[in-house]
Amino acid sequence: MQEVFIKLQALQTILSKKYDVQDEVKEIPKTLSTKIELLNRGKKNYLEKNEKLELIKNDIKSIRIRLDDAERERENYEKQMDLITTQREYEALDKEIKDATEKEQQLRKTILHKENIQEELVSQIEDQEDLMTLQEEEVKVEQEKMETILSEKNKELDILKEQEDEIVPDIDGDVLFKFERIIKNKSGVGIVPIHDTVCTGCHMTLPAQFVNDVRKGKDFMFCPYCSRILYFEDIEEEVIGSAVGADDIEEGALADLVDLDDFDL
Repeated sequence: MQEVFIKLQALQTILSKKYDVQDEVKEIPKTLSTKIELLNRGKKNYLEKNEKLELIKNDIKSIRIRLDDAERERENYEKQMDLITTQREYEALDKEIKDATEKEQQLRKTILHKENIQEELVSQIEDQEDLMTLQEEEVKVEQEKMETILSEKNKELDILKEQEDEIVPDIDGDVLFKFERIIKNKSGVGIVPIHDTVCTGCHMTLPAQFVNDVRKGKDFMFCPYCSRILYFEDIEEEVIGSAVGADDIEEGALADLVDLDDFDL
């Protein structure tokens, strides 16, 4: 069993590193995804502003036609002034001229307002184009960076897999399955020594008979509190005292207990 414990300790280092690298690999694309999302939002905004610009241009074109009609209408009324013969005709025609002039002025104001909006949209679109160019470059750089890092991480995983494959054939499949789950659930630590009567994984004191069974090393024993695989390790008394000091006891260790039913013990 001692040889198996040594192999498990070596495997623990490999698996812990492998899981860390796998987590890093999951996180790497997130930065790129964020930049792509920002770029896509910018493109959507760009299209929306261009649609608004086209609408404004069409509005201005339509209003200019109405303005031309209003100018012609006013000019016609003004020409008729030379033909009137009565005061009543003069007053009626004067009112028509004033109404046409007012309509013409209002249309000019509307055109000016629309042209200001058009000018602002053009400026915003130009700014958005510059921003998209910058974002596209950032996405390209991030893509290349991600591919380089992923390639390095995958090479690292391949090496760890080779190291893992050298060890796992000598370990019982059921034990290996439980061990891998413990490593994932317990921050990369799946096998720990007992010092005196204390599990060094969760710092909980274990029953004397249980400790004796671990000391015999005839079978795999799992901590009833943290579920880690245990082996016995002799240490000096003063070291033991330090290991089981009140300040070292893991807060809420029992609350952190992994259900042993998960491991089919």
